[in-house]
Amino acid sequence: MRACSQLQLSSGRTYQVSTGLSESHTPFTDCTALSRHASLSPPVSPVDMRLCESMRGWRWRGSAGAFRAGVGVLLLGINLAQSVPPQGACPAAAALQSLNQSKYWDTAEQDTGVGFMAALVQSFLHTVQPNPFPQDLILKLYHNFAQSRTQSNQELIKDILVYEVGFLVCAAISVLYIVLMPIVGFFLACCRCCGNCGGKMYQKQTSSIHCCRRTLYWSAFVTTVIILAGNICMFRSNVALNVSVDQSTVELNKTIDNVHTYLTAVPQQIDHVVNESYKTVEEVTRNLDTIGSQLGTKIKERFRVALDPALHSITLLDQETQNTSALLKNVNTSLAELKTSMDILQANVTAVKNHIDQTLSNSNCTGCDKLTPELQKLTLDTSITIPSLSEFQSAVDDVVKSNLKSKIKEVKDYFESIPERVNNETKDIIQSSKQQLDEIKTQISKLSSDIPLSPLTNALNTLNQVQGGIGQVTPEVERAERIRWGVCLALSCVVLLVVVCNLLGLFLGPVGLKSKSDPAKRSCTADSGGTFLMMGAGFSFLFSWLFMIVVLLLFLLGGNVYTLVCQPWSNGKLLKFIDTPGLIPGLDIAQNLGLKTNLTISGIYSDCEKNEPLWSTFHLYDIINLGDLLNVSKYTEEIQQQFENTDITLPTITFLTPEVKKQLSSFSTKAKNIDFASATQQMSNISSINLNTTADQLDSLAATQINNAIQAELQKEARDLRRIQADIETIILPQVEKLNSSIKSLRSNVEKINATVGEVLSSGGAAQDFLDTNTTQIAKTEGKKFLDCQLSYFIAYAKWANLTITQQVGRCGPVAEAVDSVETILCLHMVESLNAFWFSLGWCMIFFIPSIIFSIKLAKYYRRMKYSDVYDNHIMMDRIPRAQRKIT
Repeated sequence: MRACSQLQLSSGRTYQVSTGLSESHTPFTDCTALSRHASLSPPVSPVDMRLCESMRGWRWRGSAGAFRAGVGVLLLGINLAQSVPPQGACPAAAALQSLNQSKYWDTAEQDTGVGFMAALVQSFLHTVQPNPFPQDLILKLYHNFAQSRTQSNQELIKDILVYEVGFLVCAAISVLYIVLMPIVGFFLACCRCCGNCGGKMYQKQTSSIHCCRRTLYWSAFVTTVIILAGNICMFRSNVALNVSVDQSTVELNKTIDNVHTYLTAVPQQIDHVVNESYKTVEEVTRNLDTIGSQLGTKIKERFRVALDPALHSITLLDQETQNTSALLKNVNTSLAELKTSMDILQANVTAVKNHIDQTLSNSNCTGCDKLTPELQKLTLDTSITIPSLSEFQSAVDDVVKSNLKSKIKEVKDYFESIPERVNNETKDIIQSSKQQLDEIKTQISKLSSDIPLSPLTNALNTLNQVQGGIGQVTPEVERAERIRWGVCLALSCVVLLVVVCNLLGLFLGPVGLKSKSDPAKRSCTADSGGTFLMMGAGFSFLFSWLFMIVVLLLFLLGGNVYTLVCQPWSNGKLLKFIDTPGLIPGLDIAQNLGLKTNLTISGIYSDCEKNEPLWSTFHLYDIINLGDLLNVSKYTEEIQQQFENTDITLPTITFLTPEVKKQLSSFSTKAKNIDFASATQQMSNISSINLNTTADQLDSLAATQINNAIQAELQKEARDLRRIQADIETIILPQVEKLNSSIKSLRSNVEKINATVGEVLSSGGAAQDFLDTNTTQIAKTEGKKFLDCQLSYFIAYAKWANLTITQQVGRCGPVAEAVDSVETILCLHMVESLNAFWFSLGWCMIFFIPSIIFSIKLAKYYRRMKYSDVYDNHIMMDRIPRAQRKIT
């Protein structure tokens, strides 16, 4: 499954579901619907297609309906572990824990100190026994004893003798050695006592005596060195055998402990796989318990995509409406203040104008007729009105009364209630699903009972008995080993005694011997050298035949153990022989386990050498249908039926009622009808009033008057106009400026309102359409996502469990190492050391023969003789003829 390499669950656990342990894994954090990625996913299996078809037929009513249909299918995930990829946003989960690796003792090493002789001894044994492993002969012997037959004993004995002909030949040679050596020694001693066989203490001196002595000396020396080398090998092999036996108990206990650890770890690993299934079920159960927060939150997030813009625009419109209402209040307040001031100003101007008119109408006023037209212009337009402002105020009040804040709160409360509603509406279905999950746990727990672990328990009991037996036998073995070590040490020391006697004789003889000395007058040193050589020969005669008995017994024991046990064990023939049907009663592993295929010890060992898992090593696939064991689809039919009969709906919500839409439309229209330009022009007219010009004209006219009373009146009226102008500048104009500022702020806000209202109507309508048309689809989509998340957990577990059981549980490499360790202890340590010892001892015994001959012969050249013999080297002198004169 390429699209689902890794799945992360809510507790942080990561499921690796790749097809192999070494494959790279791609993390997925989204579990959307399978159909959404149909173009990107691998080919969908027929099972997945049937699943999708069945989901299309379900009834969906809001987000809870999506959940109910989703949970109904999540348990189908175990039997769909082949092809369903994860989709959508799944909460992280705890990683499936890998199997714990047990710790094992280091096994016995192969090098024991006698490896230098192993090849030599094995070569000798291969020469003695060139025949292959006698499988047929052993079977005949086994059946003969099993059936207690005596008719074919002669033929069977003949076959055994033919097979053991090499050992028989060597045994015959040993028997001859054992028989002849003491006989020859006895007759030689008797012969020498009678003065024969070199027993007479007389040595004839010849011209070649020195050459003979040197030849015998070096022959005896080389023979002694060879015996010394064999003796050293005896000491080393004896120590190696002692060390091997002493360490064998410890090494065997370590080996048994390793097997015990392995046999104990296998059930624990299977329990670990089952416990991980419990974690998966518990993970899904926790997700079901938090269905409201998980699925409800996802639905809220999907709704917010369309509803947040509408909420934002309504919130902004509410703020702008409140601002507009406040600005309208400021404008009305400023307008009222200005109107009051303008009314007072108008009354003052009218009063002054009436006085001026009376003064100019006086007959005593000279040239006043010229100012009468100017006086008619002394009128003030103090009315300020803003067209459609009252209608706009009414529209604003209507929008404020609609209480947009309550609508915003209603939508937010609707959002917040979705998780709780989903949780409440699915309570009964969740409880039923949990019961089904408990049944799934029960089914998966059968894995521990279906895998045959009773043989492992029996093996553990057997190992405990063996280990206890080893503990009981160990003191006896140690005592016997001490005796054996002492005997072998004594044998080695006796051989060393012969070597020392020979070496002393070879050293003292030449040191004490003088050239041309009389044999009867040889020195004590030379005589001692000869005596030591005779002692070496005597010891050789005395012990060699006894030692050869030891060699023969150890040769027959160690040689046959090597050729019949160690060698076939090493090349695998022994295990194949053990596989012979009927050889060992009750060893038919395949029959005991109920397997359909044949299962052999050699095959198990071969798989364990490769560290293969228990599943393939013991062919457990013949008795366990793992796919069926992990298939829990039979528990989903009832749940599916319950979900199909369940309808869950979410309450509807209206963003903008028709009345609110009408008010907003009126609000926007009335805002456009306000004539701010007319109000600005009216304020400009007020700002342009200048009564000082008329006052100046009155002062000029007063200056031309003759009548002082008229003059005073005109001057007083001019001052009144200037006072009124001063009031305009100090009172009226600031109020006009304040009103102008308020109108500008209102105008700026009104210009924004048109765009905001348009956005509210547009986004609100889109949000309403989104809710009306997409609520069901969103609930269905998010429910499918939640379903796929739960499904992916079971898919991941099924993949992991299948992979772990078939490729990791019970890797039996420690068993093969235990078998190899026993072979190392028995064959490479004990048998090789034993074979090296008898081979070294036999080596020395063989060279005792030339050593005896050379020592006895050489001893006469150093021992003091009773009779003298001198060799004179006479030279004959011929007479030299004289020269004679010839007379002619």
